[in-house]
Amino acid sequence: MQFSLNRKAALIAFFVTLACVVISFYGSRKLQNFDPALIAYLFGTLFALFGGVYRYCVWLQRPPTWMYFKRTWQFVFTGSFFTHAWFMTVDAVKNLLFQRFIYPRGKKRWLAHFMLASGCMAAFAITIPLTLGWINFTLDPGTALDPGATNLYYANFFGFRVMGFKLGSPLAFLIFHALTWCSWAVIAGAVIFLVRRLTNAGLIASQTFEGDLLPLILLIIISVTGLGLNFSYAFMKGIAYDFMSVTHAISVILFLVWIPFGKFFHIIQRPAQIGAHIYKKEGQKKGMAVCPYTKQAFTTQLHVDDLKTVTKQVGFDFTLEDGTSHLDYSPEGKRDLLALAHLKARQEGGSFFG
Repeated sequence: MQFSLNRKAALIAFFVTLACVVISFYGSRKLQNFDPALIAYLFGTLFALFGGVYRYCVWLQRPPTWMYFKRTWQFVFTGSFFTHAWFMTVDAVKNLLFQRFIYPRGKKRWLAHFMLASGCMAAFAITIPLTLGWINFTLDPGTALDPGATNLYYANFFGFRVMGFKLGSPLAFLIFHALTWCSWAVIAGAVIFLVRRLTNAGLIASQTFEGDLLPLILLIIISVTGLGLNFSYAFMKGIAYDFMSVTHAISVILFLVWIPFGKFFHIIQRPAQIGAHIYKKEGQKKGMAVCPYTKQAFTTQLHVDDLKTVTKQVGFDFTLEDGTSHLDYSPEGKRDLLALAHLKARQEGGSFFG
């Protein structure tokens, strides 16, 4: 298969990655707050950023995707901005945070999806700022030098103090073990999906190892080794810590490298669904398209008109001899007209079964 570089997408991805490096450099106070132990994770994160932005830009250049993208922002900035902003916020909480779009497919499936998604999103929100040096923790010198005082830690964002907490407090326990809760959630969700994919006959027949099983296995390895690091440090006096840390680093970097190329890319694509919801909502306000054959409304007129534009852009023209378009018909109408055309052809041929 021949590969051709999309220069526009590559240029955008390069400058976005460069901007991230610059922000990280100054956000970590010129690397003063950057942890050198995270250098491998940093390169994996930058690779994932470049690859993700590159593929997203290539995806946006497709005529159907670009039409949805363009229309979404047209509606947001030329209509009721605050109404759309509120709708996007509610839709993001509902379908991105709580994954409600999957609920109609089954409660167990929704629970697994919710745990997997929430665990991954929370882990991203914690680890990426730490890796880039945007967040760091410092020990208060005053409490550190006083043997009788409880150590006080400060959480800093871009070098600015955000909050303080005492070591050994419930808040400290929650903060320092945040990734532990994420790991348990990811393991639970991934195991449910893995069992389903290993026992469901329909999935077994259609799935592939690299496309469906490998992502789940990789997430489980990342979570288990992450828990192993914590367990080794807290209860095993560092036994097997080196093995766990190397295995964890390799699995995380593989995960980051895999994001732009595999099934994980839908994590980046999913927010675009909010734009599709706005498109559908605004299209309904503008009126529905009625099929000339069935006389029934089947989609928005905006969708039909945009579909005519997109199909011509990709080299297909469905304009009929009378000036109308084949796209004006609903799926039911198209099937009926196709059946009638077959019937007419057989009638003219003089044989229904020959």
